[in-house]
Amino acid sequence: MSLRALVTTDTVGGVWTFAMELGTTLSRAGFEIELATMGGPVSASQRAQAEAIPRLRIHESHYRLEWMEESWISVVEAGEWLLDLERRHGPDLIHLNGYVHAALPWRAPVIVTAHSCVLSWCRAVHGGDAPPAWDHYADEVRRGLQSAKIVVAPTRAMLDAIVAHYGEPADGRVIPNGRSPWGFTRASKRRKILTAGRVWDEAKNIAALDRVAPGLSWPVVVAGPRKHPDGGTVRLRGAKTLGVLGPDELTRAYASAAIFALPALYEPFGYSPLEAALSGCALVLGDIPSLREVWGDAACFVPPRDDQALLQTLRWLIAEPRVRKEYAKRALARAADYTPERMTIGYMEAYRDALDDPLELFGARA
Repeated sequence: MSLRALVTTDTVGGVWTFAMELGTTLSRAGFEIELATMGGPVSASQRAQAEAIPRLRIHESHYRLEWMEESWISVVEAGEWLLDLERRHGPDLIHLNGYVHAALPWRAPVIVTAHSCVLSWCRAVHGGDAPPAWDHYADEVRRGLQSAKIVVAPTRAMLDAIVAHYGEPADGRVIPNGRSPWGFTRASKRRKILTAGRVWDEAKNIAALDRVAPGLSWPVVVAGPRKHPDGGTVRLRGAKTLGVLGPDELTRAYASAAIFALPALYEPFGYSPLEAALSGCALVLGDIPSLREVWGDAACFVPPRDDQALLQTLRWLIAEPRVRKEYAKRALARAADYTPERMTIGYMEAYRDALDDPLELFGARA
């Protein structure tokens, strides 16, 4: 008998990548996955990814995410939909990639993965507490975390942030994210600096790259959405905008870039630096605890609010090809630590610990 998990994901960020990597490796181990999507329509490329995974069935919705503005009616409706999915499909385990729905009256045990949160985002990006308008969000997230049997974070830094803002979970553990190296190539490098991510997200600090771009001899190119889900579009002046790239286009962009830069103010793990490292890029990253934890001495770190330090570091790597290649080599070696297989072993252990009778479901794997 195989384990069946109901897994939630959103369609607007790295949680989708996480769900695809975990779903692929769980499927290979014989697990059945009911994948519930929220946050917006599933794109054609996302649908193709999901449908290529055996034993994974996608359940699409357009419900808003708990961190989006004016979302609470939608969040409640999403909860009713999720409970109906549990009734219809009878999963053995609920794996939520959000917080609030962990407090629902589930029949199966609940695991939550803490990818990010508004309170820690505000602290890192704006240097203070979230406005009072987010008090309801904080209360609901705290209630969800307290209801979960196990809470997982991709870095110790993120788990510490959860504890600081919401209290100690019953069982908190760190399982780093993983990314398959398949499909990433290290082509002939061109003289360009790439960044990738949600341009509208202040935490990515892509605005800093845009500001220093005119002072660099290499172009800065930006891949990612500029339109915020709640409205408004970011305009860039110094960097070249590539827009939202499909998976193959983004892979080619990584492969041809010599440097990848993300001077992030807040990044609980960061899939884009990992993908860039797998593509042979030298990394220039924001000097924050989570990115230090993930990359150690395999990246160049800059204070994210120091444009001059960012400019000087990028100029240094441009002028020193041997140093640039050495950092690319270090990043590639470090990236080998973050495999989907290692991530999945951690989650299988968490699943086993969450179940009341794991022997029946895991069989020889228990």
